Amino acid sequence: MENQDNNSKLKGIIILLAVLLVGSLIYIFKLTSDAKTLETTVTTVKSEKEDVLKDLEELKTTYDAAIAENTSMSDELIAERDKVVKLMTELKSAKGDNASLRKYKDQYKAMETKMKSLMVEVDVLKKENQKLTTNLDSTTVVLEDSKKYNQVLVGQNEELAKTVEKGSKLTVTNLKTAAYKVKSSGKEIATDKASRADMLKVNFTIAENKIAKSGDKTYYVQVIDSKNNVLGDKATISFGDTSLTYSFTTTVKYENKTVDVSEQLPGKDFAKGTYFVNVFDKGELVSKSSFSLR
Repeated sequence: MENQDNNSKLKGIIILLAVLLVGSLIYIFKLTSDAKTLETTVTTVKSEKEDVLKDLEELKTTYDAAIAENTSMSDELIAERDKVVKLMTELKSAKGDNASLRKYKDQYKAMETKMKSLMVEVDVLKKENQKLTTNLDSTTVVLEDSKKYNQVLVGQNEELAKTVEKGSKLTVTNLKTAAYKVKSSGKEIATDKASRADMLKVNFTIAENKIAKSGDKTYYVQVIDSKNNVLGDKATISFGDTSLTYSFTTTVKYENKTVDVSEQLPGKDFAKGTYFVNVFDKGELVSKSSFSLR
């Protein structure tokens, strides 16, 4: 009887131990399962955190590239990029739990949406700037062409002005000088003897010129004898840096038609030899000739 009681107690103990063993196994399994779940959660959160950091880095890179374009939106782009950098700093030091990670994900999404909106504006500005640059280049080309054309016109006008100025100058031709003996009756007798001459007659012609300026025209006539003396008035006049000693002047009323000019230069004791006659329009020599007396 006593043996049966012992057996019953032993069975009870065995059953209790078995129950405790099963309970322990179940608890250990639960702990292991929870640990694995926690490890999986931590790993997932860490991976997602790295993904968010990577996405934020891409946002920053996009802003850096847009800022380098140096558009009128640079200040706004810099401000948004600084927000991204700040969020990255906060995320790196944040707790690795789902709640905080969700907050950072939401902030990233908002920043991504803002970035896309700004990039659209940047693209519009770039296209407008390209269009303005193209128009500016076209305008510059047109202005350069106009400048070159104007330079050509100026050159042509200068050449034309020179041509007109040259063409408008009067031409003096047929310059002839001869010596005469004047009788008491006033009759003039040509002579080539110096001893007989008491007057020189200078003749020349002003040619017709339709584009010349009409009006009174003064010429300075210089007669130089064989001893290099200037005959007549021996007056001196300056034209700029040039001075001229002349024998007499003659003023002609010019009306764009041919004019014959004849002037007399009285004198006495004319020297033998060759004489030189020069006609000046102000300081410019326009005609010359020579003659001799024996």
